[in-house]
Formats: sequence, C-alpha cells, structure tokens
Amino acid sequence: MNTLAKPLVLFDGLCPLCQASVAFLKKLDWFSAVDFKDARDPGNVPPMDPPLILSRLLEEMHLVTTDLKKSLHGFKAFRYISWRIPLLVLMAPFLYIPGIPWLGQKIYLWVARNRFNLVPCKDGICHLPISQKKIQK
Repeated sequence: MNTLAKPLVLFDGLCPLCQASVAFLKKLDWFSAVDFKDARDPGNVPPMDPPLILSRLLEEMHLVTTDLKKSLHGFKAFRYISWRIPLLVLMAPFLYIPGIPWLGQKIYLWVARNRFNLVPCKDGICHLPISQKKIQK
C-alpha cells in the first residue's frame, strides 16, 4: 500500500502569496512535520482515488494525509497543519470553536480568489491558468 512519510501540502507554486505563506509555515515547522510541494508539477501530486484535479489544487491549497485516503483543502487543511507545527498548536483548538470554521473558510476563499491582486505581480504571473485535466500517474 502506498503511503507518504508525512502529510503533503500542495500549493500553487507560481503564486507569490502562496510562496510567501509556505515559506513562513516552513520556518515555523521546526521538526519538518509537513511536506510542501508545488501542485503545478505533476510529479508532486500523489495518485489518489478519486484523482486530484489541477484546477482545484490551484484554487485552494490541499493537504493529502499520509495514508493517501483523504485530502483536505482551504481552512480545513490549515487547521490540520496547525496541529503539527509547534508555534501553531496553541491556536489549533480555537479553530474548532463554532462559527470559526465557517468564517475561516470564507476568509480563506476570499484571499485565495484575490491573491493575485493582493501582492504585486511576479514574473508576469497575475492570473490563474486553469486546466480541468485530472492529475494521474
């Protein structure tokens, strides 16, 4: 059976805001408990059933669990990560307070949809190229 050594976060590697967010999370991840990889590279996307879809991976970060049975996206992915990163673990329980998951996902989606307008363009990348192609190996 295929498994991952640690949870895998797939993010948009062409997005400057995503790159900065991942760099920040990596600094907080003292024990390297989570892997972070660019979703645009098909070699980074593990095979799952059902397969992960590139357009969805570029809309929100996704976290794939080590058993390859579950993927979480957006706020739920962040909440999962929070339990594994020492400086965020103190905040993690508060992310379950009624109303916080709903609000957190709304805020996450707003930022994700507007991320190319929130930071200056980098290398001419100011929009999301979307493909409906499923990623499979």
